[in-house]
Parts: sequence; C-alpha cells; structure tokens
Amino acid sequence: MQHSLPPLSALRAFEATARLGSVTAAADELSVTHGAVSRQLKSLDEHFGVALFTKAGRGLVLTHHGEQLQNGVGEAFAKLRDSCTRLKHEVEEAPFTLACPGSLLARWLIPRLDRLNQALPELKLQVVVSDSEQPGQPETSATLAFFEPPWPDEGELIELMSEEICAVASPRLADACHTSHPASLFTNKLLYTASRPQAWPQWADAQGLETSVLKTALQQGQGFAHLYYLIEAAVAGLGVAIAPKLLVEDDLKSGRLVAPWGSIETPARLCLWLPKHANARRSESLTDWLRKELEG
Repeated sequence: MQHSLPPLSALRAFEATARLGSVTAAADELSVTHGAVSRQLKSLDEHFGVALFTKAGRGLVLTHHGEQLQNGVGEAFAKLRDSCTRLKHEVEEAPFTLACPGSLLARWLIPRLDRLNQALPELKLQVVVSDSEQPGQPETSATLAFFEPPWPDEGELIELMSEEICAVASPRLADACHTSHPASLFTNKLLYTASRPQAWPQWADAQGLETSVLKTALQQGQGFAHLYYLIEAAVAGLGVAIAPKLLVEDDLKSGRLVAPWGSIETPARLCLWLPKHANARRSESLTDWLRKELEG
C-alpha cells in the first residue's frame, strides 16, 4: 500500500459522497460531473486497495474501511471549512483603510465620500491622512495619491489619470491682471507649496516663460506648508497659486477661482497603490468607482 496521501480532490469527492450518500448530490455540490466524482472514488479504491462504498438501492453506503476513512476525512474537511469561513468573515468584516494626502482628501475625496460609501458599503471604508510621500503606511489597505516616476518598487500601482496643474486666482485678482499672456502673473504675488517646488517651473517652462523672471517672482512670493492652505489663500485673493487641476475643479465650477492661463500635463499620475497582498475583490471595486468618478 502506498504511504503517500491520495489527491486532495479525490478525498474531497469522497467526503462529499459519504456525507450526502449520493454521487449525484456530491457532483452537484462540487460543481463537477457525475463521472468525475465516480472516477475520483475509483482512484481512492485503487489507492487503498479496498472498496470504500457499496451500493444500497439507488444510493451508496460506506464499507467498514470507508467508515474508517470518513472518521478522519470528515473531521479534517469540517475544520478546513470552519477555518476558511472564519478567515473570509474576518477579511470581509475588516475596514478598508485608504491613506490619502491631506489636500487630496479635503478638496476632492471628502466631498465625494458619501457617494463612495453609498456605492461600496461593503468596504467599510476608513480614510487616514498619509504622513509620507511614499506609500505603504502600516495597517493601510491602499494609498491614493499623485506619484511621479520612478514608481514605487513594491506593491501594485494603478494609474487612474494624468495630472494637470494650472495657475489659479480669485476672479477679482484675475480681472486686475492682463490675462492675455501668462507673463502677467508675475505682476502679482506667486503662491507656492514646499511639497511641490517643481510645479511653478514646470508650468512656466511649458508657457515659454523666462526662468530668471520666475525665480525672482518666487523669491517675492509666499509659501505654504500644504496645498489646502495654498488654494484657500488663492481664494482669499492673496496671490496666484499653482495647483493640481483636480483639486480646484470644484472651485473653478463654482466661480471661487479662475484659471485663465490654462493648464499643463505633468509627469505625475493620480494612482491607487496597493500592497503586495491586497484583497483583489475589494481593491477592484474601489478602483472601478474611482475611475467612474474621475471620468464623470
């Protein structure tokens, strides 16, 4: 007699047939054909060298040897089912924790958070402010942020949209500018954030503006620690700010801000970063929702 274990698929077919008393019922439960279960049972008879079932009317009953095998196999599969059920319940009941930079959270995600919760209640979404420019905070399920190459080495990065940046100002301040040419911005105080020092140079270069003029204007400008404060300063008419278009779209639609000098695309992308062992089903549903919201 062989001392190696028989195939798990054969033991599974045996356990289902023994529990249900029917090859047909076992095949239905396992979503396979009647013939497939019969072949698995026959392979077990050959493996052990004894018959495990005998016919009884239209059904099957265990032989003495079959009862011996069922005592161990039935208990083992019951424990497997319980373990899988508990794990699945734990994973599905755990909240999905999404890390997000404060400015993106405050100006884009929070206004849409109610729609997200209504669309995906099973996520049990919890949102935390990311405390680093890099993804992978402890205990987070995903990170939503703008990333620039080189991309993170670990995990999976799902690109959602290209980043565009634009120079924005309050309508009153914009009216006072000569908006026909971007150079008119330099007659006003430029607002910037330390976290994105490359934003103004990228925009100015795309507009064909002189770097030296920009450098002088920035020296006379005002910096802010966070994009959120920067944009609010622009709304208050303190100067002209440079910001991701996504974060000011609602202000542009409402008329709180205007962007008469246009926008440019940067190398950055809005991405959803997923850790290596992310829950695929929950991550995919969030990705689909984000894409539809951004397209809308």
